[in-house]
Formats: sequence, structure tokens, C-alpha cells
Amino acid sequence: MTKIVLAGTYPKGTLEGFKERLSGEDVEIVAVDTPEAYAAMTDANIIILRVFKAYKDTIERNKNLKAICRWGAGVDSVDVEFATSRGIYVTNAPGANAYAVSDLAVLLMLAVGRNLLFHENTIQSGKWSKGMFVDNAITLNAKTVGLIGGGNIGRQVARKVQAFGARVQYFDVFRLKPEMEAEFNMKFVSLDELLKTSDVVSIHVPLTEENRHMINAEKIAMMKDGAIVINAARGGLIDDKALAKAIDEGHLMGAGLDCVEDEPLPAGHPLLGHPNIILTPHIGGTVSDMGASMIPMIGDNLKRFLHGEKLLYTVNEIA
Repeated sequence: MTKIVLAGTYPKGTLEGFKERLSGEDVEIVAVDTPEAYAAMTDANIIILRVFKAYKDTIERNKNLKAICRWGAGVDSVDVEFATSRGIYVTNAPGANAYAVSDLAVLLMLAVGRNLLFHENTIQSGKWSKGMFVDNAITLNAKTVGLIGGGNIGRQVARKVQAFGARVQYFDVFRLKPEMEAEFNMKFVSLDELLKTSDVVSIHVPLTEENRHMINAEKIAMMKDGAIVINAARGGLIDDKALAKAIDEGHLMGAGLDCVEDEPLPAGHPLLGHPNIILTPHIGGTVSDMGASMIPMIGDNLKRFLHGEKLLYTVNEIA
């Protein structure tokens, strides 16, 4: 029997959903949702992973581990190199949460542009803010949205902002095929050109050691005066302190950040309490209806593995 551990916290019904999807297979599926239980786990054959990390110590404790399946696209919570050395497959779920993350990215663009929190806080303080903040309220209509990353999430953001009248340009180290650029009406430009000409810069790439602080003080200085920066990807892609400084100095209008370098933010951090910065606690892919897309994708992939077929969506190669 194969033991599958659902590690982390999940939307209601996720465990039952996997049991139904894998009904008839020779598996035991158990939920491990506390750090203490996860640290004590030693007998997992397959880990479905969300929130928790699968670094060297976890992999070493589970001697018969065969696969780690990420609930989401990012795999920075997994020691992929060490897993590969132990013959353990690492998979992700590309695109399964793209609709949710792209929704939040667009929400943050609109909220920053329309000074949503200014109005909310001012009204809650007892002042009617109808005539306030009008000089720097902007929409997406006729603006240029620059997407760093042309993957599933970036392409869904492109579709959604175009519905608001925006033009879309993008940069990716792996350029899309011409027919896909045409399908999504996305113009390819260099990173520097994107930064210099975009009214909104929205980041949708994974975090690697190579692209850490890809948006640093030098790159921020290239951006248009009054631009908005959105990060719904990973903390560490932006030098957050340099970003806050640029907003303080009036170079940038503001930012919407679902991801920051220091999670959770410590007291006194320059991003906190800033009227032009909207923060959410890394919830882009955290919605209660996520199971509708994630469970079939991961569950059917596991069926392949249980029947000796090659796993899909692997991020490593096993010799």
C-alpha cells in the first residue's frame, strides 16, 4: 500500500476529494496539518505539499519517499536538488491556481490606482472623502501593463487587464511562440524597455537565486514616474526597501504586494503603514474553490504514478 500524506492546510473537503479521486487504488491518504505532526512524519511514500517545506531533513526522515507533489506552481519550498539525488520526483501544478493569482494581481492594480484604502480609512475615520485623492486616481484604461513573466498567470492577467482597456507588453527569458503572443495580444519587449514604458509593472515569475532582487534600486529608477508595481509571485524578486523608498520619494505611485521578502513583516518595516502600499499575506492562490482545479490535476497525475506511468509536470529528472 502506498501512503500519501496531505501535508499542510487545505480548503475544506480536500482530503475527501483526493480519497474520491483515488478510490479503488491501493493507497492510504492521511492529513498532516500541524508542524509537530509534520516534523514527526517518517513513513510517507508521496507527499502532497502546501505551506510546509520539504527540505533535506524532511526527505531524510521519510526513507521510502518516492514523490513530492506541490499544491501550486512554485517549488522553492522543496530542496529539489537533494530530492533528485535521492531519486525522488518533484512535481508542481502549473496553471491550476492561475485564475486566483491573476484575479488578485488585477485587484491590487485597481485598488492602488483608485486609492481604495485611502478612501476606506478616511471614511472609517469619520470624513467623507468624495473630493479627496482625485488628482492621483487612475484607471487601467489606455494604460500599458508590463508583465514580467508570460506563463499561465501572466497570460491570464493579460486577458483580464485588456478587458479594462489596457495594452499589454511582457518580458520572459523564454519568449512565447508568435501564435501565442497573437492569441493573448502580448507584445514582447526587453526587461529594460518594459520598465521604462509601463504604467503598471506586474511580476509573475518563480524565485531563483539568479533572479533574486531582479527589481532593485537601479531597475526601479528606470520606471516611469507614477508607475504602480505589483508582486503576486514571490518575495525576494523585489528589493522591498528600495521600492518603499521610491514610493516615499514620489517616483512611483504605489505598490500592491501579495509577496514580500520578510514574511511575516516585522514591526517597523518600511512597507508597513504606508498609505500608497497595499499588502496581502501571500494569499494569491488561497481560495476555497481551489480544489476544483487542483485535486483532479494532482490526483490524476498520482494515478499515473501508481500504475507505473511517467509523472507529468516534473521539475527534475531522475536517472
